[in-house]
Amino acid sequence: MTGPPFFVYGTLRAGGAHHDAFLRGRTAGPPVAAVLPGAALYEGPGYPYAVLEAADGTLGAAAGELVTAAPGAYAGLLAALDRLEGFTVPGARNNLYERVYGPTRTDRGVTVMAWVYVAPPDLAAELRAHGRRVPHDDWRARP
Repeated sequence: MTGPPFFVYGTLRAGGAHHDAFLRGRTAGPPVAAVLPGAALYEGPGYPYAVLEAADGTLGAAAGELVTAAPGAYAGLLAALDRLEGFTVPGARNNLYERVYGPTRTDRGVTVMAWVYVAPPDLAAELRAHGRRVPHDDWRARP
């Protein structure tokens, strides 16, 4: 089974705390630099949350990478990332993240549809109102 790539923007990026444990050996080729247009990144407890609109109405572009599952690895990778990201089913009250399917843009300007884990609606509203935005919407740019 194959499926769309994943857009990763925090600890799953190359060099991040979860990259090797979850992605090494499960992806086809190196990650591709990309952004998630219309998304802002906010600080979480040791990891970021992508929020699909900024509090001030400006639309950011969260920096990250596209990773594609290696042949035969898609189902296992999807299940592992859902567990890591605390996602069960869309809209579940206990989801740590929601998994959504949407457009990303590579550094070459190509639009690629991908899975991305974003803050659930209630948390997104709280982050917009009171959260700390990550500088430049890039987890690697934080101090």
